[in-house]
Amino acid sequence: MNDGIGFREKAHHADIHIADIGFPFAPSRQMRQFRVLTCLLILLFGGCMHRPFPVAMRGNIGGRMQMDGNMNVSGQTAVDGTMTMKGDLVTKVKADNTASALSSVVVQGSSDSRTGKIAVIELDGLLVNRNLGGVGSLAENPVALFREKIRHLEQDPTVDAVVLRIDSPGGGVTAAEMIGHDLNRFRQRTGIPVVACLMTHGAGAAYYVATHCDAVVAHGTSVVGGIGVILNLYNMEDALGQYNIVAIPVKSGSQIDAGSPVRTMSEDERATLQHMADSFHQMFVDQVKQARPALTGPTGGTVDDWFDGRVVTGVQAAQAGLVDQTGFIDDAITLAGDLAGITPQACSVIMLRRDNDRAFTPLDITPVRSQIGSLLPIQVPGLDRSELPTFMYLWQIEPKFSHS
Repeated sequence: MNDGIGFREKAHHADIHIADIGFPFAPSRQMRQFRVLTCLLILLFGGCMHRPFPVAMRGNIGGRMQMDGNMNVSGQTAVDGTMTMKGDLVTKVKADNTASALSSVVVQGSSDSRTGKIAVIELDGLLVNRNLGGVGSLAENPVALFREKIRHLEQDPTVDAVVLRIDSPGGGVTAAEMIGHDLNRFRQRTGIPVVACLMTHGAGAAYYVATHCDAVVAHGTSVVGGIGVILNLYNMEDALGQYNIVAIPVKSGSQIDAGSPVRTMSEDERATLQHMADSFHQMFVDQVKQARPALTGPTGGTVDDWFDGRVVTGVQAAQAGLVDQTGFIDDAITLAGDLAGITPQACSVIMLRRDNDRAFTPLDITPVRSQIGSLLPIQVPGLDRSELPTFMYLWQIEPKFSHS
């Protein structure tokens, strides 16, 4: 027993090598065959880098398992019993929202287009001609995305009607005009009826766009109207002076910095900007009067009273003729089907989505707000001035991109 236990120690002190003493487990023919068989099994189950083999495994994995490279799973993966994982699990998710083109997703009814098809497209959040995405957001440029959706529907001969679902307090004057232009062109080219459905908000630019549709449906509790123009400017000269901060502009043209927050606006500058606001407001008023000829004024007032920027409920809007009726998204779909001459209950309802944006009902919304802004609890008026340097058809107390 002692000799056996101290064999390695004795061999070490005597400078005796295992190969020199004829160790009984020296490689033999059987051992060489075993090694060859082992290599073949490794190749069979492990494969190689360029042509991996499918492997079926069953059993327990203990210790640490590390996988480098890509792992593709096709078919069904099932786990029976309890699976416990300890440690960190790191996943990578494709965040590029432009990774795929738009495709139709059936959210109601069957996929059989022979029974009719109604498309629901949406306008949510602040309507401006710029990208609104961020961390935790899939939002794109709402103007560009709207055009992409309209063109997609224009090229789809199976679409019979469109419901434009709107939930927005408004947006830029130019953005609203661009969306309205695309909507008019779509209706002229296709002859397909378009019904607007106003959700929580349908004010400012959102209502401007809605007036380009064949009919407008609003929830009874929707905020409707906001027919006015605003350019958000702030005078922070005194606030900056408290910290001995003085602006020293180098400019050519006395009004090139009109509206700058670092100095008081002159009367001439204010008159220039006011004239622009008045002209944009008149464009809005003319569009409403043309699209809503049956519009009536509020009790004891005239039609022009609606154009002071006020907002009303959906019920009040329906009574005055700002919208055609009150109802829900299902009522808007039914109305669109009736205008198209199809049976809404038998048709399919689709939405247009990218491959990383789900939709299961006509109410599903694409995330349009980054979560980064919510980490900052303080919002200082005026600091968003550089992000809103445009005239807006907008109803909102303190408009910010982070609130859209």
